[in-house]
Amino acid sequence: MTLLALGLLAGCAGSSGGGSSYNWGWYIFNPLQAKGVSNLQFLIGGVWATLLVSLCAICLSVLLGAAVAMAGLSRRKSLNRVNRVYVELFRSVPLLVLLLWVFYGLPVIIGLQLSVFATGVLSLALSDSAFEAEVFRAGIQSVPKGQIEAAKSLGLSWAQRMRLVVMPQAIKVILPALGNQFVYVLKMSSLVSVIGLQELTRRANELNVSEYRPLEIYTLLVAEYLLLILVVSYLVRRLERRLAATG
Repeated sequence: MTLLALGLLAGCAGSSGGGSSYNWGWYIFNPLQAKGVSNLQFLIGGVWATLLVSLCAICLSVLLGAAVAMAGLSRRKSLNRVNRVYVELFRSVPLLVLLLWVFYGLPVIIGLQLSVFATGVLSLALSDSAFEAEVFRAGIQSVPKGQIEAAKSLGLSWAQRMRLVVMPQAIKVILPALGNQFVYVLKMSSLVSVIGLQELTRRANELNVSEYRPLEIYTLLVAEYLLLILVVSYLVRRLERRLAATG
């Protein structure tokens, strides 16, 4: 599919570039030449690192976000303050700044040197969890209070109420926003390239150093991210429809 997208892009460039003096160099990705195949394999190989760091980050951010949301819904003022400080702090710090601080700051402050991958996962998760916390809070608050009171009257514990009554209803409200956040994490994972993770953007930068065809390389990079995000969006929509059908 990536080769098809590349062919379409090359065709569009060739048909619309009659008045342009730029000489397109798509030969660097020619699948009929060994060098082209090698370049394609190198660039596309970064997909796995991009997906893995994004999946790990979104899983961790969902757990952190849910915990922070629960603190915000607590009747204890101290937990409410923890929620507000956490959300405002990590929503305000730019992800790139947070990424660099975790990578270079933690070894100095607490003597913890994380790997490039772990740094990327932790930074993405911390940044995204602040948004996830608000998503969970809104979803839980959308459940009618009458149902929660009815669950209390049946003698269900807090954990049972959340598992059996609140979350099954809240997830239908939360899921679209969670899908959006996964897309956000997927796109923001490109920033992890600055500390050396061999994901899509890092590989594109390295390939540009050897081939020096930035327009062609970054055009293919755009096509790869577009394809990934379209696939993720499609899967999220399918899951939404399935949940709606069971509702």
